[in-house]
Amino acid sequence: MPSRPEFLGKEFGTRFQNQNVADRYHLRATYPPETFRILANLIVDEPRVLLDAGSGTGDVARHMLEYVERIDAVDISLPMMEHGKALPGGNSPKIYWLHGAIEDIPLSPPYALITTGQSLHWMDWDVVLPRFARSVTPHGMLVIVDVEVVPNAWSEDLLKILRHYSTNPTYQPFDMIEEMEKRQLFQKEGEVCTLPVPFEQPVENQVESFHSQSSLSRDHMTPENATAFDAEMRDLLNSHAQHGTITIQVYGHIVWGRPLGANR
Repeated sequence: MPSRPEFLGKEFGTRFQNQNVADRYHLRATYPPETFRILANLIVDEPRVLLDAGSGTGDVARHMLEYVERIDAVDISLPMMEHGKALPGGNSPKIYWLHGAIEDIPLSPPYALITTGQSLHWMDWDVVLPRFARSVTPHGMLVIVDVEVVPNAWSEDLLKILRHYSTNPTYQPFDMIEEMEKRQLFQKEGEVCTLPVPFEQPVENQVESFHSQSSLSRDHMTPENATAFDAEMRDLLNSHAQHGTITIQVYGHIVWGRPLGANR
């Protein structure tokens, strides 16, 4: 069985190293505060050390500072990491920013908690899951955390635009947890969602936020398609905006369990 689906190929994951993607990443919807209290409650072992794998700009790491002794924040994208260092909490001495691939960068276990977001999509599961299994404390957990958008009246219209202009046309929705369990690399132990909270920003910022996605990176779209995408998305969002500001409801989706394959 392949390590992961073909549409999660390396060529798409490496796009997060592009400056244009990193420059727009902060425009994405953020985790509700409840997310971090849930993560903190999953830490039961000492030392209270966190590995944030595929940390990006540190959206998890920077908000977990009050709950842990140390955070190793690992990411292969230097531009994303540099943005994270400049954001609130990014210069904390508790955060050790480590630039490199999580598959082989030197780590300093044990970790009472390992967190990862959508970046887990792009990792080599056959390598990283066994590595996580060897790196956690006896009761340590791997947590996959994401920000989800509550469906609304214009969700289908938005999805049509995204699919039409995507530069990864073979992508198919899939259940990553189920795929990892099939490969005997993960054993799910729990799942919870936070309460929804509003996230709002100017329409122009929301349009630009989509270009922080691998499949909509400006560097990989033709200028004509990028211009057309922006126009269609702008028209859609403006039709549902108030005074140039779009509001969506978002929630944190948290799944935790034991990484497997330590003997691989």
